Amino acid sequence: MMVCKLRVLKWGSVFAARLRKQDWTCRLAGLSFRYYSTKTAPHIPGMEYQDAICTLNTLQTNASALEQVRRERSHPQLQLQAMKGFLERGGLTVEELDHLNIIHVTGTKGKGSTCAFTEQILRSYGFRTGFYSSPHLVQVRERIRINGQPIGKELFTKYFWQVYGRLDETKDANGGTMPAYFRFLTILAFHVFLQEKVDLAVIEVGIGGAYDCTNIIRRPWVCGISSLGIDHTQILGDTIEKIAWQKGGILKPGVPAFTAKQPENAMVVLKDRAKEIGCPLWVCPELEDYQADCGPLRLGLAGSHQHSNASLALQLSHTWLQKRCLSDISFPSTSVENTGVLKATPFKPSPIMVKGLADTEWPGRNQTLKHGPVTYFLDGAHTMRSMQACVHWFKETAAQHERNASGPVARVLLFNATGERDSAAMLKLLVDCHFDFAVFCPNITEAITSCNADQQNFNVSVENMLTRCLDNERSWRLHHSKGDNKDLQMFIVDSLPLVPEKKADTLVFPCIFSALQWITQDRDSVLADQAKRVVAVKSSIMAKAAPLCDAAEIHILITGSLHLVGGALKHLDPAFFK
Repeated sequence: MMVCKLRVLKWGSVFAARLRKQDWTCRLAGLSFRYYSTKTAPHIPGMEYQDAICTLNTLQTNASALEQVRRERSHPQLQLQAMKGFLERGGLTVEELDHLNIIHVTGTKGKGSTCAFTEQILRSYGFRTGFYSSPHLVQVRERIRINGQPIGKELFTKYFWQVYGRLDETKDANGGTMPAYFRFLTILAFHVFLQEKVDLAVIEVGIGGAYDCTNIIRRPWVCGISSLGIDHTQILGDTIEKIAWQKGGILKPGVPAFTAKQPENAMVVLKDRAKEIGCPLWVCPELEDYQADCGPLRLGLAGSHQHSNASLALQLSHTWLQKRCLSDISFPSTSVENTGVLKATPFKPSPIMVKGLADTEWPGRNQTLKHGPVTYFLDGAHTMRSMQACVHWFKETAAQHERNASGPVARVLLFNATGERDSAAMLKLLVDCHFDFAVFCPNITEAITSCNADQQNFNVSVENMLTRCLDNERSWRLHHSKGDNKDLQMFIVDSLPLVPEKKADTLVFPCIFSALQWITQDRDSVLADQAKRVVAVKSSIMAKAAPLCDAAEIHILITGSLHLVGGALKHLDPAFFK
């Protein structure tokens, strides 16, 4: 785990920071690294960005917060009431949120991409946009965007201490309570958007909908539901019907809402929720049904699964513009499907909408980066449906690249999955991609003593993360039916073996950088230019990389976790995430 040492600041005379610290050193692949768990002092004027991030990390109680959600599932108003209390302690009211002209989006798959399309379209019209999303890839500031860009470190620091200070000052009068990590960031996002006077805010739901802390929004301008699937079953339920009920919880009386096409059972639930709440609900048309002057619409995000997200974004932005009373916008006519749900009729997108769809960027989702002979395919797929889409996209895109390659291509999978995700099922889908190597590592960017507080996770130990990697490796080998369990080993210099001594098809590394270093074999100048210490691995392991050295090109699919993709992008595209 990366180190986060909170600087002890002197302010006035001497400020003694209270710090609880657990410290242990691990030696993985010949590399020493140290992990600290920190507790920071309350707000002190003059604290800098890293201090803000380290203090924010003390609110990382995601595991316990999710457990609280499970316990209180039958009393959702308790959670929303608690969020309202934290909001007010932070200096805001739910009434103020009405002025943000919010577009509220939920879903299982594609809600972030839908938000990205929507935000880009409305920004292209010249509106000042706010965009709140999760999780972040590299820096937490990515979650809160103004005009498509993460807010700057100075702005983040300024607003962070304003909100944190108010909450800290009032905690003793409120039983010592502070909002958990995601709740705090949601409050911070609302504060930033109000202070920065955005024309609208695109708000992506965290988990679910009905009980999500973003659902304190009372009067959004329009709501959207992207494709539904099975995820977060311990929180949302283990059937598509239960999940649809949760997602439909963001619908509001009289507020127009749109949904992507859903499985039949889910659609029935959404229809009933809309009727119960008093919300008009439309089903989006196919993207191909929109008639633009330029011909077929071009999307800035790759993959055919983005078509439904783009259609949803067109309906959301179109409806928002209508409410804004632009003279050239007319609401599309509708028809009623035999299910009783309104079906939105496709309209002719304006040139600005067409450009917005084409200009949309959303890093880490169906993203391709080519660094000389090494090509990276990055997608944060972490559910079965999203992994199916990822496999389809990778097969199609990698095949195009291979046709243009100057010689043999080596295919490598870099994978990790976290939480309750069914990694074995996702890995089974990936077997059909015919990788030459499958490499596994935890979501740790570097196993060195440098501070990267944005990507710290205090909820899972290093040992647990590595154990999960070994479980993933076992699953992969079982899918291939190669070898016995006795051959499955871990190679740690001077300790346990970390990679298989007898098999060359699977490897486990202690961090993302060491995995990328081994896979690329010094053939990626971007990684070489970072001048980090080379990870020491046994010569026998290095010898197994011969196919990577001999190949004309190396194609690497990085998937299974957005956090894994973010950690990789920190190394592969450092300028973008400065």
